[in-house]
Amino acid sequence: MALSKQTQQTRLINKILIANRGEIAVRIIRACRELGIRSVAVFSDADRAALHVRYADEAYHIGPSSPRESYLVIDKIIDAARKAGADAIHPGYGFLSEREAFAQACADAGIVFIGPTPEAISTMGDKQQARETVMKAGVPVVPGTEPGLRDDDIINAANNVIKYPLMVKAAAGGGGKGMRIVRHPSELASALAAAHREAANAFGDGTVYLERLVEGARHIEFQILADMYGNTIYLGERECSIQRRHQKLVEESPSPFMDDELRLAMGTMAVKAAQSVGYVNAGTIECLVDKNRNFYFLEMNTRIQVEHPVTELVTGVDLVKEQIRIARGRKLGITQEEVQINGHAIECRINAEDPYNNFLPSVGTIGLHLAPTGPGVRLDSGIYAGYEVTPYYDSMLAKLIVWGSDRATAIRRLSRALEEYRITGLKTNLPFHMKLVDSHHFISGKFDTGFVENYFNPQIDESRLNPEAAAIVATLIAHYRQQQAAQIISPNQRDTSNWKWVGRYERIHR
Repeated sequence: MALSKQTQQTRLINKILIANRGEIAVRIIRACRELGIRSVAVFSDADRAALHVRYADEAYHIGPSSPRESYLVIDKIIDAARKAGADAIHPGYGFLSEREAFAQACADAGIVFIGPTPEAISTMGDKQQARETVMKAGVPVVPGTEPGLRDDDIINAANNVIKYPLMVKAAAGGGGKGMRIVRHPSELASALAAAHREAANAFGDGTVYLERLVEGARHIEFQILADMYGNTIYLGERECSIQRRHQKLVEESPSPFMDDELRLAMGTMAVKAAQSVGYVNAGTIECLVDKNRNFYFLEMNTRIQVEHPVTELVTGVDLVKEQIRIARGRKLGITQEEVQINGHAIECRINAEDPYNNFLPSVGTIGLHLAPTGPGVRLDSGIYAGYEVTPYYDSMLAKLIVWGSDRATAIRRLSRALEEYRITGLKTNLPFHMKLVDSHHFISGKFDTGFVENYFNPQIDESRLNPEAAAIVATLIAHYRQQQAAQIISPNQRDTSNWKWVGRYERIHR
């Protein structure tokens, strides 16, 4: 659907404020620089020395370390944009990126919001309204209830309409918050109570609803771009089934599960879903696909995705630059017929968490950051040696993305890049990814959303170690932990540096 002539006017954007932090802020700043647009960073107390602050042309302090007092305060972001004289604001992902009130506040302040309209955010942010809207456009959805029902009515629907197994889901948000799998009627009451509490804490809204659980499903999403003139295209799919607790860990494009017929059907569906709300800018249609290749609309993310680089590498389209072009009032730089999928790309999310201790989040000062390089390797990162990782924000440190001429080449390249990557000073999930890439299920492409929980355990199998090997492991681990605690290398032992010890430790644990 085309917008009004006034909205279609080309807009002047000479300076963009990035209302975010970490690697996505750095990514957007780089796009601005290549376009000749000045960039403005915002930062909290904890982020005074952050990489995005160093890279931007200007930076403004917006408050204490807690996001509720800084990155989530709309008035502070708008005030910083006014002080900087920014023409536009890019929200990145997370924080305020999918807040209707933020997009409206930008419009009210005469600042271009690099994203969809407040109305589109509102419709797609309300899961029931989104379901109803896309169903009218002929888009299939997972059978479920409407939000807002009393618990008694929800239980009645579960027993008589939805049937088990099913999923309790929060109406106001995503990311696995307020979500519970229920396999038996006796579990439903406690699952509802827990989901209500978690959703209220995470989103300020405890409303939940039910969806039928699609077992053995793949999580596959489609990247769409839409301009102000009614042009909407899809840029292939991303396979996002490698998840832990509903949080994505690895994404790739194209999906090893897809064929051309299914890709066309799902891509056409994604365009319909976006057009049903007059969507403009970049967005993602997320779907579940069952073993029989039946697909269902899950939700729409009305922002740039964490995993957008895999799409960029296989299509050659710079999604952030396209977002800015669209916000300027220009037509899409590519048509659907021109979209070509070339090769294969895989992304690993590198998180500050301990895979050998139930993925417990880790904090500390990075002692060494040795980034992988070479053909077909891309690293989107917001960290450096000496950077302090605090407990205030998401645990993701970087995204390691590789490209290969085919999936097998990409997997081998990813394995090599993971071997090269060294981060000391805190725990990371690099060992998890190294073991995952060697997994037969991953290499063969035979996995679903339950793969990590059901089949993957990065713990050491100590029963397979003989006493001598166990003693060696214990000695190396003890020495490694001493190195981690000290964070220094003795002058007369520089050939036994931290990264070598980390490498030995990781190889033992694989």
